[in-house]
Amino acid sequence: MVKSKRFIFARQFDGAPKESDFQLVEEETPELKDGEILVESLFNSVDPYMRAYTRQLPTGITMIGEGCGRVIESKSSDFPVGTVIMGRYGWCTHTVLDTKSKDPMNVIRKAPADYPKDLPQSLLLGAVGMPGMTALLGLTKLCEPKEGETVFVNGAAGAVGSIVGQIAKIKGCRAVGSAGSDAKVAWLKELGFDAAFNYKTVSSLDAALKEAAPNGIDCYFDNVGADFSSTVLNHMNLFGRMAICGSISTYNDKEPAKGPYPFVTILFKQMTVTGFIVTRWMNEWPKGMTQMVQWIKAGKIKYREHVTEGFENMPKAFIGMFVGENTGKAVVKL
Repeated sequence: MVKSKRFIFARQFDGAPKESDFQLVEEETPELKDGEILVESLFNSVDPYMRAYTRQLPTGITMIGEGCGRVIESKSSDFPVGTVIMGRYGWCTHTVLDTKSKDPMNVIRKAPADYPKDLPQSLLLGAVGMPGMTALLGLTKLCEPKEGETVFVNGAAGAVGSIVGQIAKIKGCRAVGSAGSDAKVAWLKELGFDAAFNYKTVSSLDAALKEAAPNGIDCYFDNVGADFSSTVLNHMNLFGRMAICGSISTYNDKEPAKGPYPFVTILFKQMTVTGFIVTRWMNEWPKGMTQMVQWIKAGKIKYREHVTEGFENMPKAFIGMFVGENTGKAVVKL
């Protein structure tokens, strides 16, 4: 028997999440059945989407989220002891997973056999994992950036946005980003963004966009939503493409956000606007992960991680993300 700690989603969030919304419990893991594996978590992820998803979830369950762990006991020949896996097993230190499960939303993924030893395993939850696939597949499949076009991404210093801008540069585009601090803006420029601005300090978002993208925006990768996006739409070029990845500005709202209707703008600009969840392309993740590793090794993709030490600090890491504490991917090291 192995003792496991886990955080329970104890109370529905009322506005911004609070530490009191979570409850830490300790329990023994059950004996393994045929096809099951016992995983010891190495890193747990905190991501903005978790806040949105909890609106639909009951309290009392393990807080949702993805982790990267190592198999320490196995009754599956496909997952021997020592195998490093990624899975949506939630906020816990240890967990029993059923390798025979057919649930498409809870696929157990093995770390690539040729994953470079000189890259941190935490990247399997970041640039080489779900956020990296979100950036790569969302941008290339939905925005289809063409050489010479302008790509704008908000939340650009986050796990997804920072990768979007760099892929735009690889594709020969002008990359423009917005972030919430001068330090983050400086980092975006280090990454090669052609223009970046602090949306919190500009006198006018409209004027900042006009200066950063004087020829308009062809591809808009949206992580923020609401009023911000309403303003961006006015700067989109004819036949512009918009990929809606997230809406972090609204996740803590107690009432649904209200704003101008965008439909006439979308109509007359003949835009394509698509919301997406990256699991729709799960079959393409292995190829995408290989591509991200190649770009990282070649120096074409740079990354930052905001690493919080200690499982007991999961709630703090999660809450901090909504007030901009992280630059790059936020992870918790166990």
